[in-house]
Amino acid sequence: MWLILSDSHDNMKVLERVENLIVEKKVKRVFHCGDFVAPFVLGKLLKEGVEFHGVFGNNDGEVLLLHRRSDGRIVKPPSVVEADGLKVVMMHEPILIETIANSQEYDLVLYGHTHRIDVRKVGKTLVINPGELCGYLTGRSTVYLFDPETREGELVEL
Repeated sequence: MWLILSDSHDNMKVLERVENLIVEKKVKRVFHCGDFVAPFVLGKLLKEGVEFHGVFGNNDGEVLLLHRRSDGRIVKPPSVVEADGLKVVMMHEPILIETIANSQEYDLVLYGHTHRIDVRKVGKTLVINPGELCGYLTGRSTVYLFDPETREGELVEL
């Protein structure tokens, strides 16, 4: 199982629920699409035996420390990851989303920034914005669970 999330904005209460979800759903990979904000949130996201992929967002102020504490697993977007036979492009801001999705070069296009849920197919490409983890703007803390074997997923409200 993969966990896709974005815009955690230091909400430690919700990050504790994410930590539990990682264990409960036997998550093997976490994809964070930016706006961690402070490096201390990584304690809830970096888990032994769980692959972690992240990109910086526009509100990430401690870029150097986030990069170091993640052992280089948080990078400048866009980032391309090949995992479980799928090609994934990650970004924070939705720059050229339609162009990238329509290229059909990627299996998944992951992004955040807007705090709005966007899950849709464009040809063979699945576009996912899991909404906001923090819940500050919409009042909803959401993540997306994705099964790379079946290529099916579900939006989960925490």
